Amino acid sequence: MPRTAPATEIGIVGGGPAGLTLARLLTVRGTPVTVHERDAGPDARTQGGTLDLRPDTGQRALRAAGLTEAFARHARPEGQDMLLYDRSGTLLYREDTPDPAPGDAPSPQPEIDRADLRTLLLGSLPPGTVRWGHALRDAAPAPGGGWRLRFDDGSTAEHRILIGADGARSRLRPLLTPAEPHHLGVNSVEGTVPAIDRTHPDLAAAVGRGTYWVIGDGDSFAAQRCTDGRVRIGLSLRGPADWPTTCGIPFDRPAEARAALLELFADWPPTCRALLAASEGELTPRPFTALPVGLRWPHRPGLTLLGDAAHLMPPVGLGANAAMRDALELADALAAHPGDRGSALRAYEDEMFARTAEDAARSDRMIRLIHSPGGARGVAAFFAPDGPAAGDLESSVA
Repeated sequence: MPRTAPATEIGIVGGGPAGLTLARLLTVRGTPVTVHERDAGPDARTQGGTLDLRPDTGQRALRAAGLTEAFARHARPEGQDMLLYDRSGTLLYREDTPDPAPGDAPSPQPEIDRADLRTLLLGSLPPGTVRWGHALRDAAPAPGGGWRLRFDDGSTAEHRILIGADGARSRLRPLLTPAEPHHLGVNSVEGTVPAIDRTHPDLAAAVGRGTYWVIGDGDSFAAQRCTDGRVRIGLSLRGPADWPTTCGIPFDRPAEARAALLELFADWPPTCRALLAASEGELTPRPFTALPVGLRWPHRPGLTLLGDAAHLMPPVGLGANAAMRDALELADALAAHPGDRGSALRAYEDEMFARTAEDAARSDRMIRLIHSPGGARGVAAFFAPDGPAAGDLESSVA
């Protein structure tokens, strides 16, 4: 028999940064919630690279959630270090984060591993808040009002208010808008070099404490430190959406895929090739996609979206921060309209549409800059002290 989960008024679909931040914010304000997450458990899959949480977005949400001290225990100011090269191996830009002296203010944008952020948020929630293994099949209006959810395991749930935080391939987005993510003409290949300080100390020194980044004429190679000693590598290559299946690289056979990529990067700097050769395990291709800049939808009672489900952006460092700010703005709107959930959702959407349209437009400009001919020098100029937005752009390896 299909199981119907006990109802809370508010249900959240998706246990990423946006969904878990919203769950924490609502919980500390006295509103119980249920998070439905497709993963079988907290360790079911890797969580990617690192994030630099910004004072007015990600960090602001964590402050409101009472998690500033916990964040500080996991954050790595040195993760902001960066080395930017062109394809010839010429160093174009270097950023070294100074070690804080006693009494100094912390770095304004420290890095935190995605896995650490998820662990931090999960640990802040009451037991049972997250329902694991709940892959959403569909949702529809419930006969008595609100929304009825069906999951792949046969179970169901009902909520008066339904929040879609279920990412780029959101199952709830089609209930609000026909818009779908479009391909950006770029695909990435991601891999991992484990325990780099022990296994490859020379490469560890080349990467440094943060990000090593090489940009060619439209393509790029990045390596990014993680807290557990891993270095995540990301190769970004121009190509059509079907490139992973038509390029001839056998990604289902990692050793052969690695050899093919080494041939593709034969004339790149030796450090790039050495990092690729040192990577272990799967090499995972991923398309770069985004929702239309400035996407809006008509209000629908009891339903809204946040994070990538609402405004998927190119992966240049703004998306996760915008998602956590979404969570804060939605929690604030619900608190400001305790007896009128409809007005709360409308107020949240109006603010979110305006704010994230600017972030999405900026992200679009950034990804075009990175993958344009001569992009390395353009990015270096962007980062320069007198550049247009120094510190606003980060490696897309995350």
